[in-house]
Amino acid sequence: MIGVLLLMSMLQPTTFSDDFEEGLVRWEATDENAWRTKETPFGKVCSLYLQSEYEPPHRSPYNILLIKDEVFGDFELTALARSTKAKYEHRDLCVFFGWQGPEQFYYVHFGQQTDDHANQVFIVNKADRTKISHKTNSGTPWDDKWHKIRVTRVDGVIRTYFDDMANPVMEARDLTFGTGRAGLGSFDDTGQFDNVVIRRL
Repeated sequence: MIGVLLLMSMLQPTTFSDDFEEGLVRWEATDENAWRTKETPFGKVCSLYLQSEYEPPHRSPYNILLIKDEVFGDFELTALARSTKAKYEHRDLCVFFGWQGPEQFYYVHFGQQTDDHANQVFIVNKADRTKISHKTNSGTPWDDKWHKIRVTRVDGVIRTYFDDMANPVMEARDLTFGTGRAGLGSFDDTGQFDNVVIRRL
């Protein structure tokens, strides 16, 4: 399946973008009922408003929304993100990439506080998620406002950014998975996303 998507991606523009004004037609969720678009004063946004009724095969996020019919190798993803969960230590939103299937993928966990299971870059490889980041900060300062997030991967080097687009807050290096699908979501919280742009590098 990934091979077919790779061929299709070669025929696609180098940039994917979605502001959700046309709904979620370009996305596929682990639980379609947990996601919807929400009208706001500045247009529609993507809203994860319920916990997904999805059980991953290994300890890993429950709420996953993947881009349909496209795969990405080296890339830069930017988006606006807003947590809608009350503050607690693992309050989070996530970015997924290198997706081969529900048992094999990477994800960035932007978590409120940092430990070995939060605010890190992780790999899921036919086992429970494992931290691969060698650098992170003390935590992602979620509040009720919108924030800009950015994730890049080039030659296996993964860097993540939060509001400050010049200085990465997490770094990792891993070459286990190459080209794969990408998406948004959370481990087990709610949140909103808008203005997603992915550039193939």
